[in-house]
Amino acid sequence: MKKSLFYLFALICSMGVFTGCSDDDPDYTQVIETEIAGGYKGELNVNVDGNDLGSSYQKITVEKAGATAINLYIKDFSFMSIPVGDVELLNCPLSESNGSYTFTGTTTVKVESAGLDASVDAQGTAADGKLSLNLAIKAMLGELEQNVKVTFEGTKLNGTEATGADITSFTFDNEGVSEQPVINADNTITFKVYEGADVTALVPTIVVSEGATVTPATGVAQDFSNGKVVTYTVVSEDYGTTKVYKASVSGSQTVLSFTFDEWKEVGQGLSLHEEPLPDDLLASSVQGASLLFLYGVKGFPVYQEKEDVIAGSAIKLVTMDTSDKTNALVPALTAGSVFTGKFNIGLAISDKLASTQFGIPYDKKPVTLRGWYKYTPGEKYIDGEGAKKPEEVEVIEGQVDECAIQAILYEEQLDSKGNNIPLNGQDINTSDRRVAVAVLSDGSAKADWTKFELPFEMLEGKTYDAGKKYQLAVVCSSSKLGDVFKGAGGSTLMLDELEIIGE
Repeated sequence: MKKSLFYLFALICSMGVFTGCSDDDPDYTQVIETEIAGGYKGELNVNVDGNDLGSSYQKITVEKAGATAINLYIKDFSFMSIPVGDVELLNCPLSESNGSYTFTGTTTVKVESAGLDASVDAQGTAADGKLSLNLAIKAMLGELEQNVKVTFEGTKLNGTEATGADITSFTFDNEGVSEQPVINADNTITFKVYEGADVTALVPTIVVSEGATVTPATGVAQDFSNGKVVTYTVVSEDYGTTKVYKASVSGSQTVLSFTFDEWKEVGQGLSLHEEPLPDDLLASSVQGASLLFLYGVKGFPVYQEKEDVIAGSAIKLVTMDTSDKTNALVPALTAGSVFTGKFNIGLAISDKLASTQFGIPYDKKPVTLRGWYKYTPGEKYIDGEGAKKPEEVEVIEGQVDECAIQAILYEEQLDSKGNNIPLNGQDINTSDRRVAVAVLSDGSAKADWTKFELPFEMLEGKTYDAGKKYQLAVVCSSSKLGDVFKGAGGSTLMLDELEIIGE
């Protein structure tokens, strides 16, 4: 009898276990794994106590938590400028109705640094690749209670969306911008403008990571005046990554420009030639070469070019081979050159190198020497250093001429009358008064107009001191070694729109 009762009890228990595992219980495993789980991108809207705080791009990730439940993850959630961080809604139960799956969930968040303590109630629906989510948040901000409503409408990602959220290029096509923006490691974007430039409506061209979105958009004018900082927000294509960039003017610069558009006629008869203006800032080798007609030399090393230009007029510097007339007064070669400073005609015969007196007063820290050039070297390279007659001039086979473009900042040194003692052709490249230089390293042939931007580099042991007085020498030549009478006749350097940027 006891044995029979035992078997009956066992049978009842087994029936109970069987009923608990009934085939009628839902199993959404396949639906979750194939249709629901994944990332969703969309807009998240926040409302606090009836006040709309606007929307933002957001990615929500859904994962399987069980046969009938899901987990939801909201990355980098924030409201009222309080970064809450990642919000996790775990083990949200699913229920199905007509192919639509609804879920609920709860969680709590705490941000001790902001004094925030909140409970979160969630309700949502997933169907046909769409996710809708409503969050009711009761937040205690210190002793202040806030009722926050968050809504999200998103579309399921296919997994091929890009994840980058970088600004890769930020530029302006504006004459007031002297130095194009630099994107720094801390996600600040800084640039410089010319003194007095209008920066109230600068239009940036912005390039971002593939598929990413930037707000404000590229091509939209922004006000950068009076130290204003413009914030740009970049969101990746999958809405999973957001980066914030802050753009602003970092300083102003000045520009000293030589356009070579204005010229004057000097001399008469065989010595009639043109010289570039302004003549209180610019000088050239044409001033000395204009005397060579006395020795039967025709032509000049400096010309105004009106046809092949970047804008207005350009300057053409040509190396003259006068080796067949070389004597104590006529050099074997005269390079075409233009420079800031003065040409001392009184020294042109007795000390040719000393006649080029380089430099004009400059009260800024030079940053960049820039402009446009093209260059054609001559065919026969000669060495006329020290030559006093034609047979002493040596032809250097295989040697190719190069041009020279450079700028030198040097310290003033005053004579007994309080005037600066200028550097000249003898010491412009060696004087210990030199502080900074900008040098074109590639003086080879350039068939087409080529833009150059040469940074000023401080020489070893030198620093710029705003309390000192300086001279700025810009020296350009059709033959790099023309100062020692080496080069090729016919070498031609074209220059246009020469500028020195300072700050």
